[in-house]
Amino acid sequence: MMRLQDLAGLGPKSVDMLACAGITTVEHLRAAGSVQAFIAVKRVGQPASLNLLWALEGALTGRHWKDVAKVDRARLLIALDQAESIG
Repeated sequence: MMRLQDLAGLGPKSVDMLACAGITTVEHLRAAGSVQAFIAVKRVGQPASLNLLWALEGALTGRHWKDVAKVDRARLLIALDQAESIG
């Protein structure tokens, strides 16, 4: 079974932040998706920057976080804004 730390782009700090939010498996991360996982991390008070959002999306899609930041930045920020406004 693949572990979170086995996903490209997720280092120990990212994995620790996810664990604090109750996301401890790849399945949990896939079920949540990058935006909801990022929100969960922020809600438990972890000091996550948008780089974590890019890294989460990259881990789920098999891409480098820098590529995600360039290509998907606007889509992810819109999704984040919508999700946060819903509550």
